[in-house]
This record gives sequence, C-alpha cells and structure tokens, in this order.
Amino acid sequence: MSYFSDDDKRENLSENSEPEKSPLQERLEQDEQERKSTRLKKRSGGKGGYFFSGLVGVIIGALLVWLMMPSLVNQMPGTTTKSSSDNKPEINQVATEVTTDVIKAVDKASAAVVGITNIQEVTNGGFWSQPTTTTQEAGSGSGVVYKIDGDKAFIVTNNHVIEGAKQLEVTMQDGTKEAAQLVGSDVWTDLAVISISSKNVKTVATFGNSDVLKQGETVIAIGNPLGLEFYGSVTTGVVSGKDRSVPVDLNGDGSVDWQQEVLQTDAAINPGNSGGALVNLAGELVGINSMKIAQSSVEGLGFSIPINSAIPIITELEKTGEMKRPTMGISLADVTDVPAFYQQQTLRLPEEVTTGVVITDVIANSPAAKAGAKQFDVIVEMDGEKIETSIDLRKHLYNEKKTGDSLTMKVYRQGKLVELKLTLTNSDTL
Repeated sequence: MSYFSDDDKRENLSENSEPEKSPLQERLEQDEQERKSTRLKKRSGGKGGYFFSGLVGVIIGALLVWLMMPSLVNQMPGTTTKSSSDNKPEINQVATEVTTDVIKAVDKASAAVVGITNIQEVTNGGFWSQPTTTTQEAGSGSGVVYKIDGDKAFIVTNNHVIEGAKQLEVTMQDGTKEAAQLVGSDVWTDLAVISISSKNVKTVATFGNSDVLKQGETVIAIGNPLGLEFYGSVTTGVVSGKDRSVPVDLNGDGSVDWQQEVLQTDAAINPGNSGGALVNLAGELVGINSMKIAQSSVEGLGFSIPINSAIPIITELEKTGEMKRPTMGISLADVTDVPAFYQQQTLRLPEEVTTGVVITDVIANSPAAKAGAKQFDVIVEMDGEKIETSIDLRKHLYNEKKTGDSLTMKVYRQGKLVELKLTLTNSDTL
C-alpha cells in the first residue's frame, strides 16, 4: 500500500491516464449524449417536416387567393358588381287587357251620362236683420244626353232632380260645366228634359227597347251616386222584374197619388244616381234610374223608368214643355188587389175572369161618365187590346192616345160584358 500527497496524485494523473470519473459525471455525460442523439434525429427528419409544412402553407395560400378573386376582379376597371338582390327569385307579371260585354257597353254609353246640380235660392236673416237672398247647391243627380239639335243638346233626367231649381248646372265627363235651361217636367212620371249648349257634347245615348228585356238579363246602371265626387260610377245587376208598379206619394201628404210603372233591378241605385242611365249589354238606354227602396231590411231593390214608357213623355216635354194627358175621368184598382169575396159578391165576375181594372169612381161630366161607365165596372179590353192591370191601361192611354181621340172599351158589369165608346179630353179640363 502506497501513500501519495495531493500534488503527487495530480501530477500522476496528468501524465499517465484519464482522471477517474465519478458516477455523477458519468450520468451527466450520458444524458448529454442522449440529448445530442435526439437533436440529430430531429435534424435528419426535419427536411420532410419542413416540406410538409410548406406544402400545407402553399395550399392554404392558393385557397385564399381563389376566394378573393371575385372581389379583386370586381375592383378592376371595366368590371361591374352584381348585387345580392340579383340572386332573388323574379316575380312574373302578365299584362292582359280584358274586354267584356259590360266594358264595351260602358264605353259606348258612359260619355252620354252627365251630372246635374240643382241650385236654389235661400233666404237668410230676418227679425233682427234685413233678410238676404243667396243661391246655393240644394242637391245633385244624373242625366242622359239623348239628342243634339243644332246648337242645343237635350238631356233627360228625373223631375225630382230639377224640382225647385233657380239655376241648373250640368257637368260633363271631362269636367266641363254648362249652364242648363229647363225645357219641361212631369211630376206624375218623374221625368224632366233640360237643354245645354251642344258645343262640348260628343256622345248621345242610343234608345233601346225596354219591352224586349228579359227577367234575369244583365243591365248596367251609370250615374253619380252621392254626388259628383263619384261621377260616372258603374254598377251591374239583372232585370229583377218587369212591369212593376210602385206607389208614389207626389205631394208628401202620406197618401198614394200614383202607381209608377218601373223596371226592378238589383244594380245598385243610390241618391245621385237618379236620372242616370240603365243600359243593356249593347250599350242601349233601356231605362232612366229613378228610385230605390231604402229600408234596413231591404237590399238590391232599385227601380228604373222603362224607356218605352219615357219616350212619349220626353217627346211631349220637348215640344210643349208640359205633359198634356188624355183622360177618361175614372179612378182605378186592379182586380188582383180585390179580395175574392168581393170579386164574386160585388163585382160578380165570371170565374174565368181573374184580371182586369175596376172602376172605383167616375168623375161627373167626364168622358167615362158621358159614355155610361159606372162604378164597379171591370175594364178587360181597350181598342181590342187585353187589359189586365192599371199599367196596361195607362200604357194604352198615354202611349197610343192623345186628347180628342176616341176609345172603345169592354167592361164586365154585374157579370155581363158591355161595350162603351168615349172621346178623350185633356186632364186639365176636369
């Protein structure tokens, strides 16, 4: 066994051999070797990793460029941007011009229908101040231009449209207004004729034939309901009934003075339509709109004066300014309105006679009285024409006869047929 000093030991180690390593140093060197080995492996495989990462980057960049291309193109000169609204579904719109028989009829007749304004005098003040008289609009209605004669155009309307007027004003389809003059009126048939300058009149109505109308036939009402703000309104309906008889109170005393002969229609007729046109599908004037039943429980019940009944009145008013009717001097009632008991016991009609007109009263010194007519005679025939109702009688008397004409009629008197002859006189003479 040898003993060395510390210096000897160091010298010996440096000259002859590697210094002896402690276990700790060996462990540290081993760890360092392993770390170096790991770094070398990573470096040897790094080329592939870097290649893969680069490839992914290229792909992502290409995608970004592709996505950005539309925006870049739209920003280049000469390009347009397509808005997102262009991608919305388009709405298909078809413009089809529809023409019906109603449209054709309205085109033909509507320009002949005018508005009529009734202007009346009104007195204001009094008692404390001096009364003053002014004029103001009292109402409005409709009318139909039916004739041009030289510098005048003639218009038919209702009597109640022009009644009490101090001035009359007519409004044409184009808005032109004309002063109008009253030609004549007839309270019994509710018809009137007025005239205006023909300067601005371009259309006149064509008269049709109301006798050939059929129940259920389409008709069109043209007028100005509720005033001129609804000028030229059109409503459609059908002929609901023919030869209707509507009771009319002419003087407002609550008693029926007249049975107005009318056409019934469900075409809407409202205040302001009065005097307007009722036309068929040919655009022909077949009636003058006159009235409606205004009750909460009633709907679509309007009335029009048949043009065949109106024409003789229009013609007479145009010529003389008034309606001079021939008269027989009797009061009338329809047999159908008489209870069956009185038909048998009082009138003593044969069973086969179910229609006719009962004479309820005879005016003294009248044509009927002079011809020998008696109360409760039942008229069944006039000049060879069958008479079933008072409307039939008035049609024959007013449409086919005039003052001074003779008339032959057959009546049932207490069950026997009697023939009477009379000469008609003016109603003003009774």
